[in-house]
Amino acid sequence: MHSARWVFTRLLGVGLAAALAVVTLSLAVTGQLSLYINPDSAWFAVGMAIVLLIGAPLTFLLPLGAEADDGHGHAHDEDHALDRGAPRRASLGRVAAVTGGVLSGAIVLTMLVLPPTALSTQLALERGTGAPPLFAGSDTVALATTGDTASFGVGDWASVFATATDPDAFVGKSVTLTGFVAPDDDGRGFGLTRLVITHCVIDAQPATVPVATDDLSLPAGQWVSVSGTIRPDPDGTLRIAAADVTEIDPPGDPYEY
Repeated sequence: MHSARWVFTRLLGVGLAAALAVVTLSLAVTGQLSLYINPDSAWFAVGMAIVLLIGAPLTFLLPLGAEADDGHGHAHDEDHALDRGAPRRASLGRVAAVTGGVLSGAIVLTMLVLPPTALSTQLALERGTGAPPLFAGSDTVALATTGDTASFGVGDWASVFATATDPDAFVGKSVTLTGFVAPDDDGRGFGLTRLVITHCVIDAQPATVPVATDDLSLPAGQWVSVSGTIRPDPDGTLRIAAADVTEIDPPGDPYEY
């Protein structure tokens, strides 16, 4: 009975960790790890997965139950025997362990069975609050003022639009961006939106730049490529005056980083 319990405990920890390591390496090999984490962090995830796979078999060199040996021997057991609440806490611990094992196993099984998928555009629309993006930084605005914006995405321009202290410096700049359509309350166009990941999908934030266009028939969630120039609104805020809006298929990697 005790042996079965320690086997379950060992598999709960080491087995699930090894399964997650296999999933991580599989995603990295197939180029799909970026659907879950920022590619700049992929080296760390892959490295830790390799360490886990190397260390997992080595843990079975330890005797079953060795992880519970705290070095105090029987005196420790006698102390616990005097604690009237010990049996109840032990039962709660077993329930917590089984519950955690079932949930963790379900997560691992889901990742093994279901194909990797990106967060939906609907989720991005629901997360949008209209507030300036938290990833906005003065370095992005400073780089934009130099004219070096060829690599800027929706997230970069959203940062510039929200934090620029001299909007006139960007008026007339040409941009070509890809994103999906979000409703624009002022009725003059739509919001071009993209999910931006800092570390992983848990911290994904929607970034939006306003686009002025006469075509108001595009449905929310439709992916588009927008070319145009930056123009100011009467109140000084910036938006993109679209010269061309083309419907496209969703990209293989829908995120920006």
